[in-house]
Amino acid sequence: MRRIAIVGAGQAGLQLGLGLLGAGYDVTLVAERRPDEVRGGRVTSTQLMFGPALALERAAGLAFWDDDTPVMPGFELSNWDPEGRPDAPVRRFSAPFDAEVRSVDQRVKLAAWLELFEERGGRVEYRSVGPAEVAALAAAHELTVLATGRSGLSALFGRDDARSIFDRPQRSLACFYVRGGRHDADDPAAAYVRNTGVPPTGDVIMLRALTVGGPCDILLFEGRWGGAYDCWGDRPEPAAGLRRALGLLRTYAPWEYARFRDAEPTDPGAALYGAVTPVVRHPVARVDGDLRVLGMADAITVHDPITGQGANNAARAAACYLDAIVERGGRPFDEPWMRETFAVYWENARHTHAFTDLMLRDPQPEHVRRAVGAAFDHPETAHRFANGYADPLTYRDWLMDPSGAEAYLSRLDT
Repeated sequence: MRRIAIVGAGQAGLQLGLGLLGAGYDVTLVAERRPDEVRGGRVTSTQLMFGPALALERAAGLAFWDDDTPVMPGFELSNWDPEGRPDAPVRRFSAPFDAEVRSVDQRVKLAAWLELFEERGGRVEYRSVGPAEVAALAAAHELTVLATGRSGLSALFGRDDARSIFDRPQRSLACFYVRGGRHDADDPAAAYVRNTGVPPTGDVIMLRALTVGGPCDILLFEGRWGGAYDCWGDRPEPAAGLRRALGLLRTYAPWEYARFRDAEPTDPGAALYGAVTPVVRHPVARVDGDLRVLGMADAITVHDPITGQGANNAARAAACYLDAIVERGGRPFDEPWMRETFAVYWENARHTHAFTDLMLRDPQPEHVRRAVGAAFDHPETAHRFANGYADPLTYRDWLMDPSGAEAYLSRLDT
């Protein structure tokens, strides 16, 4: 029985670990927190999951919350500039999703998966692992996978300058889990994933989710530096942070304020603040001389949450790495195999990373502004844009490429 160690108990690490257990491997998982600590801690993400990623979870037998998790049936984008033109109308389009979109609080999901991992015979070491401890793990296992960049582990993997266009965070982030939002039957958009963009300020994104206490809403503020949404440096407690957030909605998205004016935090850990530097790192690290470890998910590819791709990429990475490990059979997990395993994953993930980076650029390229702008007038474009989130590869030929965008827009005009 081949021995494998996984450092990191997030979406990628646990999904991979459970898959390897099911395939007959001896798996040691290193996790910083026990299930009860995860369940009772602070929120860690917004974890929006689109159809293909949900399908991977279901295929792995890990989708335990389908009966309880709200389904988001569509996407809505609103643009408004109350500072530049207070009298300007709100521009808005919406479109249905072709497949289910859901969000399960990672405190719920990861705590349950950790318990399941132990129930199925997996070995969990609850401790923090830094770069100095990785060599011991690598020496004791045939393969060691780092599925987290926490505790300085990302420093083991060199930055891939050819694939990383930013060297600092592009947005100031704040997210709140709330209950008490209005979901009236005559307001179907309240169940959608909704993004309101205000040019000088940033974006606020709303989605439905399942949290520790049941269904909830998540408000994610993506603030441009120096704008009104860049106001979270004091990291207020959830109730105070939400009051501030509602004040911002009242000014910059009053229709959303009307939905959330009576909202309250779901629990004492219902707020998260920070900033993310998008980056791609080289996938293989050398430790203690000739020992190699393989990076996965957040250890080597980090995305801003503006496009909701993080958990989807983690699910894809886990599925891809599992297939590669099983296919390897009894052959050694050497460096060429590690690099090829990442290359197979990157063939799809590169489109996700490019799309997210593109949505962060300020200003956005002219062809992107025109292509997204067409969605306000053409339902076909609105549908195409909304459903591209599920697989950003579909943006390649019309949104990502200037000549492709021009050809697409020309067809709309005929």
